[in-house]
Amino acid sequence: MRKILMVPLLGLAVLASCQSSKQEITINGELTGFESDSVEISYIAVTDLKNGHVHTDTLPLQDGRFTYKVKNDTVPIQISLFDLSRKTSFRSLLKKIDVIAYPGQTLTVKGSVDDYVVEGSEFHAAYDVLRRELKPYNDKAIDTLSDLLEVYTSKNLPDTLPAFPMGMTESAKKAHEIMFDYVRQHRDEDLSVYLLMALNKPEFLDSLSDKAKNGGMSSLYRAMKKEADDRKAREEASNTLREGMEAPDFTLKDLQGKDLSLSSLRGKYVVLDFWGSWCGWCIKGFPEMKKYYEKYKDRMEILGIDCNDTEEKWRSAVEKNGLSWLHVRNADDRDVTILYGIQGFPTKIVVDPEGKILRVVVGEDPAFYKYLDELFGK
Repeated sequence: MRKILMVPLLGLAVLASCQSSKQEITINGELTGFESDSVEISYIAVTDLKNGHVHTDTLPLQDGRFTYKVKNDTVPIQISLFDLSRKTSFRSLLKKIDVIAYPGQTLTVKGSVDDYVVEGSEFHAAYDVLRRELKPYNDKAIDTLSDLLEVYTSKNLPDTLPAFPMGMTESAKKAHEIMFDYVRQHRDEDLSVYLLMALNKPEFLDSLSDKAKNGGMSSLYRAMKKEADDRKAREEASNTLREGMEAPDFTLKDLQGKDLSLSSLRGKYVVLDFWGSWCGWCIKGFPEMKKYYEKYKDRMEILGIDCNDTEEKWRSAVEKNGLSWLHVRNADDRDVTILYGIQGFPTKIVVDPEGKILRVVVGEDPAFYKYLDELFGK
């Protein structure tokens, strides 16, 4: 589930209600304390729990003022504002203005990254009390984390690196208690749905009232509920899928846009490689994968299953890394990662010519290549 930048990292975003019929979001800014003549803006749908589609813009400021419009008629979005001139240290990078805007809404943001308000929202007055209550704990977390990051990225590292600071942990714990207490006392509010996402507590979604489940954050509620259900199904599949079992069949689109089924590869050994262009270890493992594909391609096929990518990023990664084996994209309604209980990337699954699972290897592990040598003979 997407982690919102809040304690232990950052403060919460500001929630707003949606009453307008116009499906365009307008954000007016009256900013103070900005040393730059422009503001960096990024936004993402609140339902994008994996941060897969972040949009960014840079707008000029005139005496701290700006107007920003986003075409949106589906779900609320989270908008973050950054002072470009202050993005010179970890502390300034972690300081930003966050706003949640509903489709059709017009909001005005006033103030600085340290102290701001959002006008045009029914919920802001109530939420502002909570945000200010959380502020000292968020600020302490930012200060502590910034100092720690400065040490770990320094070119002149000390002989002994500092341990994870207990103070930051205590700040996070206190802030989480405050937010969770708010949810318990306000089970019919949109804000409570949003807080459960920030707290990563989807198991408490059912405790919300029907008003909250079907309100302005209903799309977020459904996305969280689906992810929680998928996670449970994935865990169950991971616990039941065993070596020696028949590999579940599936059909996905290949690079030519044609259907490709696992069952169509019967008669040869197949390596299912669950990966993504965003996965550093997946990319690092490709040179060795390519070497072993050339070594054993007369006896095995590799079927790359791209996960959590756009089609453009998938195609680009295949071409950039020169991956000559078969490829499909996990973008069907039937999530193959759930079918196979995938909980880490990369995951490689060796399937025999009869369609039985021989070996499951999670992570970029030399044991996978050692197994191929044992299977096919050196």
